Amino acid sequence: MPHPLDISDFRQMIIDSPDQLRAGFAVAKDVRIPGSFRAIMISGMGGSALPGNLFRIYLNDLFRQEAPQEQPLPIYQNRSYGLPPESYHECLNFICSYSGNTEETISSFEEALKYGLPCVGISSGGRIEEMCRENGIPHIKLPLPSPAFQPRVGTGYFFGAMFQVLVNQGLVTDTTQELLAEAEKLKQSLPLLEEQGKVLSKKLVGKTPVVYAATKYKAVAMVWKIKFNENAKTPAFWNFFSELNHNEMVGFTLPQAKFCVLMLRFPGDNPKNLKRFDVTAKLLQGKGVEVEIIDMPGDTVFSKVFLSILLGDFTAYYLALEYGQDPTPVAMVEELKKLLVS
Repeated sequence: MPHPLDISDFRQMIIDSPDQLRAGFAVAKDVRIPGSFRAIMISGMGGSALPGNLFRIYLNDLFRQEAPQEQPLPIYQNRSYGLPPESYHECLNFICSYSGNTEETISSFEEALKYGLPCVGISSGGRIEEMCRENGIPHIKLPLPSPAFQPRVGTGYFFGAMFQVLVNQGLVTDTTQELLAEAEKLKQSLPLLEEQGKVLSKKLVGKTPVVYAATKYKAVAMVWKIKFNENAKTPAFWNFFSELNHNEMVGFTLPQAKFCVLMLRFPGDNPKNLKRFDVTAKLLQGKGVEVEIIDMPGDTVFSKVFLSILLGDFTAYYLALEYGQDPTPVAMVEELKKLLVS
């Protein structure tokens, strides 16, 4: 039974998330876009944009393994009402909105249609689906497991759908079977990750989380921050090594609140960076700031990304319960939308 505070069974959404990858591949299996492309642009906001950040980590690693001497496929992201210049030049535009009604993404889509840019829409329905139908644009319809389903736990659907499109276009090596095997391993790790998340959440009660990671995985730190915001309804911040050592670190000279810094570390990082984790932790602890160094689980880039995200999901979920919050709704976002149209 769900926790009494967890009205929409958000915990089950987390547990089910590794199965999304297979579903994402399936809904995009027949999608092809005419033309040849030298770049991709992912337009989306909020939870519909997070998959793009993680997608870039995986694709950059894939390109590096497959052809390190060749020019990789540039992957751009757009979080705005309009399209950046890169969208116009032999670029395939992914238009991503889980609801299909995100106004910034709709605005970007309108610009793409105006200038005849190659596009594919990805949504569970809404205005994006309508615009695709009206303009003869390929549309990938994402599952909507429940009325309360949240885009921030739908990363696997977007990831799988976008990757399948790139496979169909011949733009990436087909590693779908490897990824499905990785997803099965994620499922096996769920019980341990949930227990780790419970323990970590108790350490965060009454403190502001600050999440740090290495440059390669900085998007993972950003996703953790967003999960704290939306699940636990609390402020959180993120940054990455070694950039944070040149500026943000100094701000803890005079901490103005109770912080807990979570450092996501991976053994394959530059040895100099690994030393920065330890030295920075000591400096922050000297200023009275709590620090938790978390070694990212997994033995591949994909598993490191998604095992870490699952740990972040569970940590933010149980922190929400510690605060007496229902982790699913984002009331302030809904209120903002109403005020914008009033």
